[in-house]
Amino acid sequence: MAYITFKNINKSFGSLHVLKGINLEVEKGELLTLLGPSGCGKSTLLRCLAGLEEVQEGQIFLEDRDITNLDARLRQIGMVFQQYSLFPNMTVEQNLAFGLKIQKLSKEQMKEEITKALKMIGMEDKVNAYPSQLSGGQQQRVALARAIVTKPKVLLLDEPLSAIDAKLRKSLQIEIRRIQKELNITTIFVTHDQDEAMIMSDRICLLNQGEIEQLGKPIDIYTEPKTKFAAGFIGNYNVLSPAEFSWLTGVKIAEEDSVAIRPETISLSKEKQNKLNSYEWKGTVLESRSRGNVLRYTIDVNGIQIYADTLFRSFSIFNDQDRIWLSVEKRNCLTVAERQSARTLTESVNAEKQSA
Repeated sequence: MAYITFKNINKSFGSLHVLKGINLEVEKGELLTLLGPSGCGKSTLLRCLAGLEEVQEGQIFLEDRDITNLDARLRQIGMVFQQYSLFPNMTVEQNLAFGLKIQKLSKEQMKEEITKALKMIGMEDKVNAYPSQLSGGQQQRVALARAIVTKPKVLLLDEPLSAIDAKLRKSLQIEIRRIQKELNITTIFVTHDQDEAMIMSDRICLLNQGEIEQLGKPIDIYTEPKTKFAAGFIGNYNVLSPAEFSWLTGVKIAEEDSVAIRPETISLSKEKQNKLNSYEWKGTVLESRSRGNVLRYTIDVNGIQIYADTLFRSFSIFNDQDRIWLSVEKRNCLTVAERQSARTLTESVNAEKQSA
């Protein structure tokens, strides 16, 4: 059995059904990210595991033990919230000692564990500082140290970096991942940021309206989305309806399917490339936007907007209103459905032929 098991978890707030029959397993030592938009149920699922929300239907197991109705204080779970939640009238040392006192450790043992935790986050010199004397990043580091100092079985991180500036956020992503691996602590991380999920996770559980949309390794979800929602949320795919795809290619697919194309798989040129096993279209550049070393082009192709990403190179820059050629290999045209579907583009084409 997995280290953590969610079995048919249902949760409602009034008439709003927030979690709808969630079945999920988390392996020991992995970092699993619950990813999704606001209101998808990711934080609620985390709080159910922590014992901060009551499960109305279903069971939660930790190490084969049913903890569904166990008091939150007895679950041996550490948690870090979006807001740092440090005691403002306590020093860093006193904040970390709070949980250790509940474990009834001696003063010597507490001092040893606090020193270890602060060393792990690189803040040994702040042991006597108060939260008001720390930056936002330092406060979140202390919150993390307070969560791990008690040696919990599971670490829960509920959007802990969302209130921190972008540069510091990236460094803390690396630091949290390093600490998680060093301690080999089973961790569930909640975020709405797809880039953050891709960087930090062993696996991603993508949630949509209280249901699991897709579960898998980051690279698998990015390169092989199974649904229209996954393609739109994870990879910023171009998602074409059957009518749009047929208009561009002359190929008909099943009405219940769509075709997803990653922007970076589309190559751009001033001349037609005549590539084998590819679709090629001529379009008009509407605009380009810089995203660091990547340029994103918005291109009008027969009334359909297509996004294409290219690495920034001076010789590959196109101007607004330029007429250019787009080329995408057929193997990079993925079939997606409203709900999960393993059907390939060829299978979707065949299904359309059979229904005709």
